[in-house]
Amino acid sequence: MIEFHFESEFVLEDKTKYSDWITRVVETESFSVGQLDYIFCSDSYLLNINQKYLNHDTFTDIITFDYSNGKTLSGDIFISIERVMDNAGAYKVSMEDELLRVMSHGVLHLIGFGDKTNEEQRLMRKKEEEKIKLFHVER
Repeated sequence: MIEFHFESEFVLEDKTKYSDWITRVVETESFSVGQLDYIFCSDSYLLNINQKYLNHDTFTDIITFDYSNGKTLSGDIFISIERVMDNAGAYKVSMEDELLRVMSHGVLHLIGFGDKTNEEQRLMRKKEEEKIKLFHVER
């Protein structure tokens, strides 16, 4: 089950469309959906989580906590809407595409894709682009 939670003013307009898309993202990698919770929040909310649980004192766009079991993905995916909006402007992409990138990024981490090395980052970006395109395909 995919659930969306809002700790800021932001609200997804069509939750079913996003949920269906995330399911397709997961299934295209031969995984299944367990319990995925997306929590959309502010910079300060996510900074607090970053400090409390990861001992990092920096702003970030996403933090993913993995509770997966084998090929069944479960986790909490926290996304700062403020970072997504800023990054959309910085990268000159639409807010929607940047949101899709970050949402898929969290799931890709749960699947096992990393982003620490240059090689991992290149593969992650390629996968993100591939998954964003799925959003615009009707099932």
